[in-house]
Amino acid sequence: MILAVLFANSVGNILVERFHGVPSEERLQWRSFLVKLGADNLKGVKNEELLVACHKSVYIVYTVLGDVSIYVVGKDEYDELALSEVILVITSAVKDVCGKPPTERRFLDKYGTICLCLDEIVWKGLLENTEKDRIRRLIRLKPPTEF
Repeated sequence: MILAVLFANSVGNILVERFHGVPSEERLQWRSFLVKLGADNLKGVKNEELLVACHKSVYIVYTVLGDVSIYVVGKDEYDELALSEVILVITSAVKDVCGKPPTERRFLDKYGTICLCLDEIVWKGLLENTEKDRIRRLIRLKPPTEF
């Protein structure tokens, strides 16, 4: 299961978060842990260079894209290899929406569309869609033509 997807700015403020199967009392701990992890390790990292961590039997894959840090947390069948696929789909969708690696301002300008993309990619803790064209069609809120 994909437990969390978080986006944070360069100073550690959460821009978007999605938790699945994580009790609300644990979410603050995860937020602070992930932001601290990023602050310690993301300095000087190139865009889309993937970093991996393991904590409490869960896997964390994270990267930086422009001014935004992206964290994906998973367990069980979502190990570091599966999470790397998830984060690549997410970064690709964000780049498509923003037109380039985003600044914090551009990310917030496209906030609604990014949230729609995120909901189409990860649904209830599972990887739902990976195809760019399908995600692009689904975020226009029109029904898909093929079944």
